Amino acid sequence: MMSSSIMPLKSLRILFITDLACCTQLPDGLCQLPYLEIIQIDRAPAIKRIGPEFIQSYHHYGPCPSQMVAAFPRLHNMNLVRMVEWEEWEWEEQMQAFPVLQKLMLQRCKLKCLPPGLASQARALNKLCIYHVHSLISLENFPSLVDLELDENLDLEMITNLLRLQKLTIENCPKLKVLEGIPALHRFVLAYNDMETIPKYMGGINPRHLELYCSLALLVSIAAGQSGPEWDKCSHVEHVKAYAREGGNSRKWYVLYIVDPYNLETNVSRSFMSRGTLTSFEDADRFEYVFKMSRKTFSYICSLVYVPSLEVMNSYTFDDGRLLSLEDRVAIALKRLYSSEPPETIGSSVSVSESTVLLVSERFVDAVYKRAKNHGRWPDSSKMDNIKSMFDKIHNMHNCCGVICTTHIPFGPNLDHEKNDSILVQLVIDPEMRFRAIWWGRVSSMNQSSILHESYLFKECEKGAWLNGGKLKVAVDGSEVGEYIVGDAGYPLLPWLLTPYHEEDLSDSKAEFNRRHNAATTCAQKALTRFKDTWKYLQGETSCPVSPDSLVATIHACCYLHNIVIDMEDDGAMPSVEEPDYYGEVRQLANEDAVRARDMLSLYFLKIMSSESVVGQVDMENDLEVAATGSGDEDKEEKKHRQEHQRKRDMMMTRITLSKKYFFLPHLVSRW
Repeated sequence: MMSSSIMPLKSLRILFITDLACCTQLPDGLCQLPYLEIIQIDRAPAIKRIGPEFIQSYHHYGPCPSQMVAAFPRLHNMNLVRMVEWEEWEWEEQMQAFPVLQKLMLQRCKLKCLPPGLASQARALNKLCIYHVHSLISLENFPSLVDLELDENLDLEMITNLLRLQKLTIENCPKLKVLEGIPALHRFVLAYNDMETIPKYMGGINPRHLELYCSLALLVSIAAGQSGPEWDKCSHVEHVKAYAREGGNSRKWYVLYIVDPYNLETNVSRSFMSRGTLTSFEDADRFEYVFKMSRKTFSYICSLVYVPSLEVMNSYTFDDGRLLSLEDRVAIALKRLYSSEPPETIGSSVSVSESTVLLVSERFVDAVYKRAKNHGRWPDSSKMDNIKSMFDKIHNMHNCCGVICTTHIPFGPNLDHEKNDSILVQLVIDPEMRFRAIWWGRVSSMNQSSILHESYLFKECEKGAWLNGGKLKVAVDGSEVGEYIVGDAGYPLLPWLLTPYHEEDLSDSKAEFNRRHNAATTCAQKALTRFKDTWKYLQGETSCPVSPDSLVATIHACCYLHNIVIDMEDDGAMPSVEEPDYYGEVRQLANEDAVRARDMLSLYFLKIMSSESVVGQVDMENDLEVAATGSGDEDKEEKKHRQEHQRKRDMMMTRITLSKKYFFLPHLVSRW
């Protein structure tokens, strides 16, 4: 029997509950209000779980004990707001509730997944709003949903199987990778002010209308039409409205596109972004030979520097008065960075003045330095897992995250007319030759050891914030080795920085470690060689005075450009600017011993090498037995085949008894 305290509220239709500061669960009597139509709960910071009792108790009050009556039978609007610790919502599929719920809003909580009962029982739900629910990973299987709004759901990765969805709004969900199973989608609003590439999932959906809020760099790419690198991802949409912000105006710059009849309108200067005089190569191979990159990569770089270039659009011209387009400016700046020739020589070759070469190059370097920082940042957890996998496959260096090295970059007489000096640059290099964790110092005040201890890399690793991912199990007793980078003998041995052994008489395990260590460091040598051969301006052979600050900006810009070319070579897509997802766990270095870690890793390498050798030996012996079963009249080819197998077997046995002495690079420092 319903208590007398509940009876006066029987006809309640609208209920707002605010500031449940101490309540650890929602009142279970709410479902006993049969006429309730709207409910909002705002600020319940102590609630971590909503259990089945939230809807179960109402089932006790059906006309007969065996009859199941749906909880909240008339509720059509529910808002659960600022329940900041709420993580779990338990509601099984068979539990009847919310039969006429039409709109649900979830805001600022830690809910990890939506309950099965919501999708199966709330069959009238047509609008779902989810804002700032940072732990939610997927959203799927809502058959009645028509309108979905998402904002600041930082961990959301997948949306799928929403068959009736017609309107979708997504703002600031940087990890979203999968968007599929939405055949009825009519209108799609995608907003992320820093977005510089259209997500790949756009190619698999077909909305009639797309409204895009993005960076000006991406808008420039879209405005370029079919010649732009992003065109194919959105050209199939019937109507596209794309906007970029300037100050408080979110629609300052725009591109309006219609498929049929074809129409492309924009207030982004077409003459300024048109194909330049200096880049008019019909032959793609010729273009790549001149600019050392594909045209798609070149277009992406142009989009990066568009904004600062726009500010002085009409300031620079050829000698004959023609306006330098954006592509012309980028071409001139790249030509200077590629060359050790003086600016007057470069200017003469492209028909511009020496001052134009200097100013265009300076603005280009400044724009890349400020706007391409994401291309030089430390890898997030996902990218680091890929790096470790590549070091494993290429060099058999398990759990390795990079190679650290330093190089000198000289510069001539500076602006104060002091003596020549040079910059010492510290880099961490991945197996694909990208530069990570760029740091620098004046050679006159730093050496290899001091620059390491001054670097951001050292500080982050020492406090356990970097190289804090998965550990490698190296022994049957459960011993593990954490993530690490490798460096030459000039670096200190640390739990996260492993250097080679340098004793005279090495054991087999230590020799094997040095062999793998040496092989892994080759990526750094190749990267520095490629860098030096490309950016010859940094060799310091020009006579122009340059300030250390200007040179540092140029070094960073060249490193970012180096990485951009590799990124674009990798998959041909515009590089992502998503927020990095770093491991949250702090590595406890106080519990680790660097010498022991290196020794355990050495023994592990030798153990797995021996296992692989034995397997290879057995396979070759089987092959030899098969070859030996042939007739006595075996021809020369069969005999040659058998001899080759025997040679391989001998080599394998030799590998097991390798000499204990291995060569390793005493220093991986390149002076240009």
